[in-house]
Amino acid sequence: MRQLVSLLLSCGAAILLLGIPAQPAEPALETAADRQTQLAELELARVKELVELGALPRARVQDAEAKVEDAKDEAILAHDMYGDLPDKSAGKATAAEMVAAAQRRLDRQKARVEQAQKIVDAGVAARSYLEPLEAELNSRQTALDLAHLRAQLIADLAAAHSQPPIPPAIAAPPVDDSALSLDGMEHYDGDGAFDEARQLPAIELAFSTKFDRPLPISAEGETEVHRELGFDHRGRVDVAVVPTAPEGVWLREYLQARKIPYYAFSRAIPGKATGAHIHIGPGSLRLGSPTQLSKRMVARPHSAD
Repeated sequence: MRQLVSLLLSCGAAILLLGIPAQPAEPALETAADRQTQLAELELARVKELVELGALPRARVQDAEAKVEDAKDEAILAHDMYGDLPDKSAGKATAAEMVAAAQRRLDRQKARVEQAQKIVDAGVAARSYLEPLEAELNSRQTALDLAHLRAQLIADLAAAHSQPPIPPAIAAPPVDDSALSLDGMEHYDGDGAFDEARQLPAIELAFSTKFDRPLPISAEGETEVHRELGFDHRGRVDVAVVPTAPEGVWLREYLQARKIPYYAFSRAIPGKATGAHIHIGPGSLRLGSPTQLSKRMVARPHSAD
């Protein structure tokens, strides 16, 4: 009898299990950017309801709509700019979508800054009201620069895949380093300007992508060493690479392609450089006459100027 009851219970359990429909698979976890878009859309719906009730001005709808579009474009950047590189068939479309999203975010922030500037000019708000908006504007400008850089990388990879390799017999000639060999210095004027805040992050990203290590910056902006040497080094950056080494050759070619001025030193040169490095930006201005400076100089090793 006991065995019969056990058998009946086992059969009943099997029938129940067969009768339960299969549960659908859980959807893939949403990304943080997707979640941000959903929150922005919920906020837009809430603002619209309050506007219809007369609790908020209608202009708040436009602000909420702009935030939704910002969140959607941020999701595009999260996927296209910070994710894996696309395959060559989708590369061109992905690059265009990424740059367009970064440009739209920048344009919206510019409009916010312009509107805030009017409020400050009218005396309604203090100057500090603009600071977070301008900081966000700079961040979005950097994001656009990085988007252009990644788009160029995608294009370069697509070109490399589509073209046959160059045979060694017709390889490109090496960089002409005659000036570095004879004079120890190479000077490239470019367009005469270097925007450190905007251009340095792109240089750092490109270098780390190429060599899988950070850009070896030895001096950024004004330093005590440069003041002792008598140089105004503000807005300039020194990179501790030998100009004729692979990293130095790549960096010089990168700067020339973007018309960024630089000085390349292959060795120490009295009054100009204390060692091999690449100085990004126009030449440093003198802080005083050589006679005055000699009184302040001390006999100790210095980093590159």
